[in-house]
Amino acid sequence: MSSANEMGRPTFLRAFLGLYLRDLRVLSRELGPFLLRVGMQPLLFLFIFTFVMPRMAGGNPMAGGASFGTVLLPGLMAVAIMFSGIAAVALPLSTEFGITREIDDRVMCPVPAWAVAVEKMCFSALQSIVAALLVIPMAIWIPAKAVYPDIHNWFLLIAVLVLASLLAGALGLAIGSTVSPRHIGLVFSIIVVPITFLGCVYYPWIGLRQIRWLQIAVLFNPIVYISEGLRAAVTPGVEHMPAWAILLALLTFLGILARFGIRGFLRRVIS
Repeated sequence: MSSANEMGRPTFLRAFLGLYLRDLRVLSRELGPFLLRVGMQPLLFLFIFTFVMPRMAGGNPMAGGASFGTVLLPGLMAVAIMFSGIAAVALPLSTEFGITREIDDRVMCPVPAWAVAVEKMCFSALQSIVAALLVIPMAIWIPAKAVYPDIHNWFLLIAVLVLASLLAGALGLAIGSTVSPRHIGLVFSIIVVPITFLGCVYYPWIGLRQIRWLQIAVLFNPIVYISEGLRAAVTPGVEHMPAWAILLALLTFLGILARFGIRGFLRRVIS
C-alpha cells in the first residue's frame, strides 16, 4: 500500500473526498429510511415518557414531565449518536467483509487502507450529528411541556458532538472489523443495549451517588461521557460532570477505539 506522502497530499485528499462524496450520494438516495431509522427510537421515548405518562392519572412515576424531559433530551441525543454511528459502520462492514468481499473495491482506491477506515468513521460521524440534532425539534414539539435546549457554550456543544460522533464511529469500526457478520445481532443484544442503559442516558451520573460501586463502574462506559457532555452543553441546569473531564474522557476513548478498530480493519483487509 502506498503512503499518503508517496502519492502526494493533493491526490490523497481528492481520493479521500471522493470516497466521502460517494457515500454521501448513496445516503441521499436513502434519506427517508435513514431519517426513519435514527428518529424512531427518540420519537417513541419522548412520546411515552414526556407526552403520554404526564397525562395519565398517576403522572410520570419517574419524574415530573418537564424535568424528566430535560434530563432525557441529552440522553436521547447520546443514544441517537451511538446507535447511528455503530449502525453506519458495523452493519455495512459485516456485508463488505462477507463472501462477496465488497471491501476490496474500496481498498483499491488510491489511498492507504487505513484511510478507508478513517473515512468510514468520518462519514458515520456526519450521520450521528444529524441524528442527534433531529432529537432537539422532537423535544420541543412532542412533550406535554416543551423542552428547549439551553446552550450557553457553543464550543462545548460542537466539541462534544464531533468527538462523540467520531467515538461512535470508532466503536462501530471496532465491532464491524472484529465480529463475525452472523454475530452482529448478538453484539447489539449483549453489549450495545446494556452499555446504553448503563450510560446515564435516562438519569444524570450524579444521580448514581447512592449506588457508589455502580457510579464508579460506569466510568468505563464511553456513552456516559457522551450523555454527560451533551447534558453540560444542552441542559446545563442539570447536574453533570466537569467539562474538562468529559472532553478528556471522550478523547481517550476515541483514541483507544480508533486504534483498535483500524488495526482490526487492516487485519481483515489483508486476510
